[in-house]
This record gives sequence, structure tokens and C-alpha cells, in this order.
Amino acid sequence: MSDYIRIGEVNLWYDEKGAGSPVVLMHGGFSDSRDFAGNLDTLSSRHRLLLPERRGHGHTADVAGPITIENMAADMTGFVERVVGGPAALVGYSAGASVALWFATQRPDLVSDLVLISGAFDPAGLIMRPDAEGEWPPQVVAAYAEVSPDGGDHFPVIARKIADSVDQGSPLTADDLGRVGCPALVVAADDDIVTLEHTVELYRALPDGYLAIVPGSSHLLLHEHPDHCTQLIGAFLAGHRGPRLMPMARGGAPAAWDDDGRPLD
Repeated sequence: MSDYIRIGEVNLWYDEKGAGSPVVLMHGGFSDSRDFAGNLDTLSSRHRLLLPERRGHGHTADVAGPITIENMAADMTGFVERVVGGPAALVGYSAGASVALWFATQRPDLVSDLVLISGAFDPAGLIMRPDAEGEWPPQVVAAYAEVSPDGGDHFPVIARKIADSVDQGSPLTADDLGRVGCPALVVAADDDIVTLEHTVELYRALPDGYLAIVPGSSHLLLHEHPDHCTQLIGAFLAGHRGPRLMPMARGGAPAAWDDDGRPLD
């Protein structure tokens, strides 16, 4: 079931499928909810999936003014407040991961679980940045034109807005990340557009963080390894997060052991 809902100045399109605990899937930049087709959308067998398309993306029209990480996060906050009415799991991919992370630092009360796929908390962690003046893959432009209410000719405007949002974006700090109180899974490819060093820094800054690197994958890992990524993220959302039989507190104090060689909590 798809529908529109007015969130401030944005007439936001979203799809909904399945039943169970709510999970909001946040797509990447220059794309739409089709990012999750054939991979995470299969989680509808266990969850109520909500797939909103942000301002200027997919079926949601552009609005006057810039597209920023702050206003996209505010849109998603309003969406969860209106459609879910309480905490939800947020699963963000690429730019959607950055939006989900901003959301979680500002409104931790509305986030039950957090999954960040190939995302960055600081634009400095990106190996590649969008270039509004560059030549875009025809598939990206065609996919935009296929569903955008603004039409294909508006794509250069969106490309400029999104490129500007990355170049002018404000990084989150370690203190910001420390406000994320829910369990958070960081997922990345081993050959991603975000540096591995940045990914590890994100993982270490999250108070209850978990880390998964998908081998033999690129930034398109959801499409390259759909079954593996879906199983990994589905298990995390179901609460399967251990056990850690030899906890090392991320390189901090050594684990304590009892007389029988079992780790102490």
C-alpha cells in the first residue's frame, strides 16, 4: 500500500507492507525505495515495513530551498511521529544511513534499533562525493525520471542540491554519536565509498554498536549480496546479537574470567 502524507512543506510518498514491529527503510541519495527491492523488502514477512521517499527523491516532489541532512532528518522524524506514533527501528542505506543517524542523535526516544549501511557521519569519511557537473550514469537519470513528479528535466537541480548538501554538511561529533542509546549495527562493504577507517570510527563511537563488513562487496552490497545482507540485518532486528564468549570491550580493559574460564559480565 502506498500513500502520501504532508510533513511540513513536503508531500511525502511512502510505501507500507507487512505486519509486526515497525521498521523504517531509508534509501540512498539519487535513488528511492527501490534500493530495497529484492533484499530488505522481504523482511515484510516479519515486520511492518515503511519505505518513505525523501524530498526530491522518488515519488516525492522537490520543494523550494536546499536539501540538507538536517531537513531530511526532520522530515523523517515527522514521518515516524505521524505514521508510527512511537519508536521504530531505522535502517538507512548510504545517504539514508546518514539521515537515520542524524535522526537517532536528535530523537533517540523514537528509535528502538538502528542499522547503518554504508553511511558516514562526516563527509570527510567519503572516498567519492557527488559531482553536480559530472556525467551521471544513464540508469540513475532514467530511474529518477520514471517516477519523479518533477520530471526528468529536474534531475540537474536535484543533483546540485544533493552535491551541495554533502559539500556543506555539518559532521556529527563523538558526543553526538554518544547520544544514540539503542543497539546499532554498522554494515559496510570491504570496498565501499566510505573508508574502512571511518566505518570503524563510527562503530567505536556508538555506545551499543555492532560491526559487520561484507566481504567481496562494493557500495552496492544490498544488490550484490541480497540474501546475506537480509539475513544479517533481519537477525539483528530480531535481537540475535551474541553471545560474545570472549568480550574485550573494544580494546579497553581485558575481560574478567571466573575460575572455570568463563567470561564475567
